[in-house]
Amino acid sequence: MKIALEKYEEPKDIKRVLSGMRPTGKIHLGNYFGALKAWIELQDRAESFFFIADWHAITTSYHDTGELAENTVQMMADWLACGLDPEKSTLFVQSWIKEHAELHLLLSMITPVRWLERNPTYKEMMENLKDRELATYGFLGYPVLQTADIVLYNADTVPVGIDQIPHLELSREIARRFNRFFGELFVEPRPYLSKAPKLPGLDGRKMSKSYGNCIYLSDSEEEVNKKVMSMVTDPARVRKTDPGHPEVCSVYAYHKIFTPKERVAEIEEACRNGEIGCVQCKRELAKNLNAFLEPIRSKRAELLSNRKALMEVFKEGSERARKVAAATMERVREAVNFLRQP
Repeated sequence: MKIALEKYEEPKDIKRVLSGMRPTGKIHLGNYFGALKAWIELQDRAESFFFIADWHAITTSYHDTGELAENTVQMMADWLACGLDPEKSTLFVQSWIKEHAELHLLLSMITPVRWLERNPTYKEMMENLKDRELATYGFLGYPVLQTADIVLYNADTVPVGIDQIPHLELSREIARRFNRFFGELFVEPRPYLSKAPKLPGLDGRKMSKSYGNCIYLSDSEEEVNKKVMSMVTDPARVRKTDPGHPEVCSVYAYHKIFTPKERVAEIEEACRNGEIGCVQCKRELAKNLNAFLEPIRSKRAELLSNRKALMEVFKEGSERARKVAAATMERVREAVNFLRQP
């Protein structure tokens, strides 16, 4: 599916932001630059709600939930260590707020199955994950639950990656259809596309846990060093003196983010002229990357040393979120004409 990016200009009047992340494992640099960095910036611009999407996590991993709780705690630490501030944002856990499930049920009543089946992400994942049984309602209805997550808080803006645009368009359609039946209850959410750079994985492909090519925020200095030294570089360059092509080198892509700009220019010129070897280039990158990750690693360790306090942050955030969600559901039940319990 080709996306016309010009259709999605950055919203200027952002009032309330909402987004979530599935706790399917450790957070890597791709997650940080693809989502977290934008969230951290947006929390200073608008009222912000960010949630750990643990229900969403089991749409494709329902067969093994043994690590789900621990992954959730680890994600809590990652978020706070990276800069999400519970004083600025409402941070919560999806499954702790049952209104998400209630609204999901109601929205599923009015969502045509054909809308879900035409979702290109659904078709792509069915093709790419043939080793799993994904012919379940939970997987097919993923966008319905996502819609409930968003409209429950009447978020006008949702930070998403380009691959999530079809889901958000479907959320807009579902909200519009509900409003047509029951009155103007829900805001139609708009996308906020992150302008953050996309980092390749260690092998040059998209950074993905399934490819095993990630650098994680929790990686130790030694692990980072080892991973950087294994990164693919310019395949046409055999000897140090061969002229390089930085534009096709994963290591150079990282230098553009983690190395001072003036030094990046020097590295590019030296590479093109065959004056710097890949080993030297990688060692310099590893040093700069570790300098970026060290404050995050230290903060994560501090947070995880007191798990009770860490979970209390998300308990308080969930209580704030629940008040908003409960108020929305009161309006929804009244609009749908349910009989009030005496």
